[in-house]
Amino acid sequence: MKKVFCYLIVAMLVSPEIFSQDSNTLTSKEKKQGWSLLFNGISSKGWITTNGQPVPSGWDISNGCISTKKGEKGGDIITVNQYSDFELSLDFKIEPGCNSGVKYFFTKYDTGGNLGMEYQIIDDVLGEDNILPTHLTGSFYDVLPPDKSIKKLNPPGQWNNIRIVSNGKKAEHWLNGIKILEFVRGDMTFTEAVAKSKFSKTIPAFGTVEKGNILLQEHGGVVAFRNIKIRILNK
Repeated sequence: MKKVFCYLIVAMLVSPEIFSQDSNTLTSKEKKQGWSLLFNGISSKGWITTNGQPVPSGWDISNGCISTKKGEKGGDIITVNQYSDFELSLDFKIEPGCNSGVKYFFTKYDTGGNLGMEYQIIDDVLGEDNILPTHLTGSFYDVLPPDKSIKKLNPPGQWNNIRIVSNGKKAEHWLNGIKILEFVRGDMTFTEAVAKSKFSKTIPAFGTVEKGNILLQEHGGVVAFRNIKIRILNK
């Protein structure tokens, strides 16, 4: 009985926002911290295709989520605005076998075309591109792997939360509240890893640009996103 009473006391002390916050909304604390929504849950406002067109019908907006449609080839979509120092948070859910990703610093390189640094999202078990550690969920795609010893990934059909933090040259990848990768853009470790990747020939050097768009990737499978929010750092 005493144990039950203790649990009730703890529940009363926990902020009710944790339990009652609706999707695609900001708490009063988040607003004070400078967070803003990139997706309002009901429209594609603030998003365009990579060639500047409105978000196509290959993307579905329903039930508070923006999702790819199976076989519709909706293409990638990007934010209207570009970002440099930021903290990005969002939830994603994939179907079995899906491959997707979230790119940041997405921009046009002088050599290499339109590119961005990718936080890889994939079905680590059934995804067709799941062999290399740098191609698994949470990796800096094809460049640096996440720390698999601490990574906690929920399976397809369940929601996961990711955070990407870019502060100066330092970048961090978080998954479900755990930091699984950190690196410094342009240092020796970073430069050597890029040189071994498919992005070794870009000009300027891949990942060294100062700003770019946020991109949600459509890669043929079904992936849903919600609670997409960003906080600008070093204003």
